[in-house]
Amino acid sequence: MEQIIRKGIAFSPRELEEFDSVMKQRGYANRSEAIRDMVRRAITEERQEQPDAEMMATLTIVYDHHEHHVQDALTDIQHRHPNIIRSSLHVHVDHHTCLEVIVLQGKVAGIRSLSDAIIAAKGVKHGRLVMMQVG
Repeated sequence: MEQIIRKGIAFSPRELEEFDSVMKQRGYANRSEAIRDMVRRAITEERQEQPDAEMMATLTIVYDHHEHHVQDALTDIQHRHPNIIRSSLHVHVDHHTCLEVIVLQGKVAGIRSLSDAIIAAKGVKHGRLVMMQVG
């Protein structure tokens, strides 16, 4: 297990009250867990701005599979990036709508480029990329 280092943090009474409220709403057991989670999130956000940083991500898209050639375009784009795509999940939402979740791993620049191409594909209605640091 990794060694834990203790540090003190100064809050104003108002900040501490607001922080405790948010912490309880989100279900944290204690302040240390909440602060560590916030620090990890801040580090991940900074890493997302570094093109060479290694990250994992999920790209979620919604599209109308009746839209002319959308499935062919998405398949073509994905097959050109086998080194970034780790897995995908396809869900038939209704008669026209499909939702796809694509798990990605690689350098931020490659993940963003692939995601942008998929989201911009004709027929894709919505797309959202979520990156995270693993490990």
